Amino acid sequence: MDSTSSPSPTRDRNPRGKGERLRRDIIDATVRMLDELRDDEALSLRAVAREVGIAATSVYIHFADRDALVFAALEQCTRDLVRDLDRAESAEGDPVARLRARLLFLGAWVRDHPGLYKVLHESTLNQRTHLAFKEGLAAGTTAAVQRCMDAGLAPADDAATVALDLRAAVHGAVSIRVNEPGLALPPLDDQIDRFLVKLVGVHLTNK
Repeated sequence: MDSTSSPSPTRDRNPRGKGERLRRDIIDATVRMLDELRDDEALSLRAVAREVGIAATSVYIHFADRDALVFAALEQCTRDLVRDLDRAESAEGDPVARLRARLLFLGAWVRDHPGLYKVLHESTLNQRTHLAFKEGLAAGTTAAVQRCMDAGLAPADDAATVALDLRAAVHGAVSIRVNEPGLALPPLDDQIDRFLVKLVGVHLTNK
């Protein structure tokens, strides 16, 4: 071997049958990098490969291009977010408290992961690709609103329409915090409470 050739990546080869582990390592690295970059177009497959400690060609074994990798990363982080939202909701008792807990957790997640939020909801990937996995977020909110209505804790209405209005309000509130962090804004919790009262029609008694 020529002594002047570049050294190979230091990462050990995955044992036979462990390709899925490498795929997950690539996705995890991509999620971290997207959160830092706040822009999927700033991500390069070579940079991801360096982060994982593999050759760039190894990324192409699992993902056809950058969009495919970003899609997989966002799908994974959305699946994890939906799981955590459900857990936050299930920790509460009545349907109103559960819906409120869901929205508060979402607000906290956006605060902690503004870069992922921007790529997930504000990137041009949304125009290039249908991010079908995001439908799980909408479905969870609609189901939570429906439970409030079924329990008589919110006026009967079309739950999907009410949930869409609620989601639009919450996304506006978190987006302005991500994109204009210097603005003097009221506490997000207070805004969410007003959205619940005005848009869903619930009564908040035990916060």
